[in-house]
Amino acid sequence: MFTYVFLALLVLVVLVFFAGVKTVPQGQVWTVERFGAFTTMLQPGLNFIIPFIDGIGRKLNVQEQVLEIPEQSVITRDNATVAVDGIIYYRVMEPEKAAYQVANLGVALSTLAMTNIRAVIGEMELDATLSSRERINSQLLTILDGATMPWGVKVSRVEIRKIEPPENLIRSMNLQMTAERERRAVVARADGDREAAIMRAEGEKQALVLAAEGRRLAAVQDAEARERLAQAEATATRMVSEAATAHGESALRYFIADRYVRAFQAMASAPNSRLVVVPMEAVSLAGGIAQAMELLKGGPDTGPHGPSSGPSGSGGGGLPTPRGTEPPPPHPATPAEPTPVTPRPTTPSAMPTPIVTAPIPPAASSAGPWGGLPSTRGPWDIRS
Repeated sequence: MFTYVFLALLVLVVLVFFAGVKTVPQGQVWTVERFGAFTTMLQPGLNFIIPFIDGIGRKLNVQEQVLEIPEQSVITRDNATVAVDGIIYYRVMEPEKAAYQVANLGVALSTLAMTNIRAVIGEMELDATLSSRERINSQLLTILDGATMPWGVKVSRVEIRKIEPPENLIRSMNLQMTAERERRAVVARADGDREAAIMRAEGEKQALVLAAEGRRLAAVQDAEARERLAQAEATATRMVSEAATAHGESALRYFIADRYVRAFQAMASAPNSRLVVVPMEAVSLAGGIAQAMELLKGGPDTGPHGPSSGPSGSGGGGLPTPRGTEPPPPHPATPAEPTPVTPRPTTPSAMPTPIVTAPIPPAASSAGPWGGLPSTRGPWDIRS
């Protein structure tokens, strides 16, 4: 009998021991209730309570926890419907409040978050909703943290995980995005064309400026060249005038014959000339050349009015025989003797120009090619 009593007492002691000793795991806090009223909290580790009088009330997790916000449909300010969900990061800071101020902390947090998501997104348009996640998160965090403070809970973070418009709205947004990108491409292409046109215009303007500058410089140099050429011509004219004053008409005839020969040589040496017209005035030309040669060889002196001459066509530089008494012109194959001709004084640059005309009859004119002197012109001699 004594043995049974001892065994019963031993079992009672063991039960009392296990009822009065509690081990709380790390990261949790237990509340102690005495006759149903909250008395204290048990921290992680070994704790003792009064058996059968004190009891464990709530076991709360004080670590940071994650609570998912269920997906819900939210209408934006511009009447667009979007599906939204998210997550909440929270932590129990005051276990006694979290245990006794709210019946179900998880459900309360989830419901509060869903309600405030509708309030925040309902004040925004669709485009702002899709592009302002950070703004939505910060507003929800401020609202939830202030609302859960009496519950002894600290909301540390709120994240909107999905904002998804319906399919038809997504297709419309894709079309809008495509049109916007095409518009930007057209604008960029137009800007590029405008810049290219401006650059081309600038280049053409620079080219015109440079061309005008080149023409100006060329005109200046051309004017200087013409000025120098005019000065050279004036100097040559002055020298010819001085020579004519010093040596008389013989020097003047020499210069005229020299110019005549050069012009005829240039005409005959042209690469495209197949027909050379030789006038019968070669007789006068030969006479002028002969007198120039006599002048160069130191022939008879000439005065300012040319060499002395008799009344007839003989002797020195006298006038030629009148047309009515002159001998007939020789055949082109047999050159005639040169007849001296006293030309009319002209400027050094004046030079007889060969003119292709019909032969002049002897009675048609009594004037020579230079004015009042008799002419020795005969039939034209045409040689190819």
